[in-house]
Amino acid sequence: MNIAVVGTGYVGLVSGACFAEMGVNVTCVDINKDKIEGLKKGVIPIYEPGLKPIVLRNYDAQRLHFTTDLPSVLNDMDIVFIAVGTPSDEDGNADLTYVFNVATTIADHLNSHVLIVTKSTVPVGTSHKVKELIRQRLDERGLQELDFDIASNPEFLKEGAAVDDFMSPDRVVVGVETERAKELMTRLYRPFLLNNFRVIFMDILSSEMTKYASNAMLATRISFMNDVANLCELVGADVNMVRRGMGSDSRIGKSFLYPGCGYGGSCFPKDIRAIIKVAEDVGYEMSVLKAVESVNNQQKGILFHKFNRFFKGDIKGKTVAVWGLSFKPETDDMRDAPSLTLINSLLESGVNVRAYDPAAMQEAKIYLNDRIYYAADIYDAANNADALIVPTEWKEFRLPNWEILKKIMNNFLVVDGRNIYNKEELASYGFEYSGIGQR
Repeated sequence: MNIAVVGTGYVGLVSGACFAEMGVNVTCVDINKDKIEGLKKGVIPIYEPGLKPIVLRNYDAQRLHFTTDLPSVLNDMDIVFIAVGTPSDEDGNADLTYVFNVATTIADHLNSHVLIVTKSTVPVGTSHKVKELIRQRLDERGLQELDFDIASNPEFLKEGAAVDDFMSPDRVVVGVETERAKELMTRLYRPFLLNNFRVIFMDILSSEMTKYASNAMLATRISFMNDVANLCELVGADVNMVRRGMGSDSRIGKSFLYPGCGYGGSCFPKDIRAIIKVAEDVGYEMSVLKAVESVNNQQKGILFHKFNRFFKGDIKGKTVAVWGLSFKPETDDMRDAPSLTLINSLLESGVNVRAYDPAAMQEAKIYLNDRIYYAADIYDAANNADALIVPTEWKEFRLPNWEILKKIMNNFLVVDGRNIYNKEELASYGFEYSGIGQR
């Protein structure tokens, strides 16, 4: 089977590499010439554990190819995946410019049957719009008899675990409208699911909604627990105990009940905004999701407020060590990261920032330029700091040498945005500790 994946971001590159790993002949397409040339040389443009060896292995085996020229390969393909970005515009809508650009290119050069699959996260109805656009342009070319199929295959990959998620998925959701499309998608995914075949077929509109609804539910759980955590602090309860009690209820479960300093990344913020806007466009208000977004925006400021409160507002000229810049561990993605809210608030208040992240240092420079000090490691970041703030729970942050930190820091406040430390242990070293939702 021959497939093309248009777009080499988190979704496109992981999808293409993993399909190739299963023996599919894959061509990854991107308009960014530098990115494509880099991929041919083994330069992976994103940080994703386990991805590089799969890309290198399948490129060497000539199962994985890279090009900027979709028309040159289009008519050799059985399936073309559209996996380009759909960023939010100023109004919260998903910007579908790149999706429709790909659809236009396909329509202008298609000469044989192909299955076109939207894998980008798109509002409900987008796949049908893609179909209408392609059909109209084919008719204009005088190709009224040329047949093609459309499908929707939303991704559910977690950044930092995307390869594992793709190779061993919980489920694969596919929206189709023809048996031919269903058969092609079944063939493509069968090797991944030999032990437990869990492709869930449905209509296209429902598959598009499933993606948004799933992310909205996960974001809701996060914001709900952050709201509970903030209340716990005020009434003297411990959110860690509350979470354990809640999670033991089989109707609730344990996943996504961890309080913190807010969610970020490429999916949740964008998708919540998009589904709220989709609802507005049809005259409906998503009241719960508006509250979810509001709580998350508020939660992103909690680390700064804890730091500011500790020093009673006298923070100008202080130095803060920030451990973790990416929105979550095992990725270099800085989009909507809580660390950005924290750092910008610190800088606006005249605080010096010394930051370290295992993967996102270069990416952070795009957002922060030279306004902060980029440390060589966690101890370099903490040198002469008045406080240590942890927005991201990278594994290497979990067991630092507190004796060294006590010697090199000026003041001994630790603000833990992910509740990875023990208050009593830090107190034994002389540190003041402030977590999320704890007494």
